[in-house]
Amino acid sequence: MKIITSGASYLDIDAYACCIAYAELLNLQGIPARAVSSAQPNASVSHTVLGWAAAFDDYPPTLDDEFVLVDVSDFHHFDPLVVPERVVEIIDHHPGFEHYWAQKLGSAADIRPIGAAATQIFQRWEGSGLLSAISPHSAALLATAILDNTLNFTGQMTNSADIEAYADLASRAKLTVDWPRQYFLECQASIESDLAAALAADSKRMKPESNLPSFFAQMTVWDADALLQKHRPMIKRWMAEQGDDGLLNVISIRDRKSCFLAPAEVSQQKLNRLLPLDWQAGLAVRAPSMLRKELLKLALDATRHCAPNTIVQ
Repeated sequence: MKIITSGASYLDIDAYACCIAYAELLNLQGIPARAVSSAQPNASVSHTVLGWAAAFDDYPPTLDDEFVLVDVSDFHHFDPLVVPERVVEIIDHHPGFEHYWAQKLGSAADIRPIGAAATQIFQRWEGSGLLSAISPHSAALLATAILDNTLNFTGQMTNSADIEAYADLASRAKLTVDWPRQYFLECQASIESDLAAALAADSKRMKPESNLPSFFAQMTVWDADALLQKHRPMIKRWMAEQGDDGLLNVISIRDRKSCFLAPAEVSQQKLNRLLPLDWQAGLAVRAPSMLRKELLKLALDATRHCAPNTIVQ
């Protein structure tokens, strides 16, 4: 049995969609597979998405099972149910561990810059000759994951493959033209209903060698200005509880911008090494918007440029 799973802290829509849709494809190919996770979906898995006919399997892995990791390649963040020695495939678009997994898995490590891991899963469906058999819920999940991870096609890592994959999947899932706006508004409503939980559910402790703030939270909403106007005092208190080197990236789909909140000067300086930013009372706005993985790539590239003999694993 192949266990399709992802990260430890949370399941965003990309990981959620990839696990379910890839397990479906493998089963159609005659390869027994189950989508399994011990993590909970975060706010990017909206109310409507949760209502689609898609679910993870309640299955405890056995000693004979193998693991496929989607939307994650940093082994520090693997779901705790994963046995690293039995990982047989990695499908991811986050930078930093390409060399490590290429050495271990060869061509079974598909880690490359692209807007969404869901696009990589779509390409596997396309290459299998079974795309006509994809279920409507898997098509809808992958399409929505592409929307989210490309920031409605405004993210810097978005490419033509993401755009083409979304068009195909949205058609198969019969998603409406207004689905992007509806989806991101749903995400914002979910975030605002329990803001502390939403912040915690998409946050990461960054390694020192990343050269990013040690605590990095992120959320994607329709209207960041409205959220910050209403909730900024609470957000500042919550961030202070996480330590003295933190960053929150609030991505505003409507305005195609990122609002960076970094109360501490040390955190602001780390961002300033990567981007020209104007900080006002701990807030800087950057257009177009950027994702955490895009900032991580900038930081890793800067590190390699300064120390070309350093291998980042």
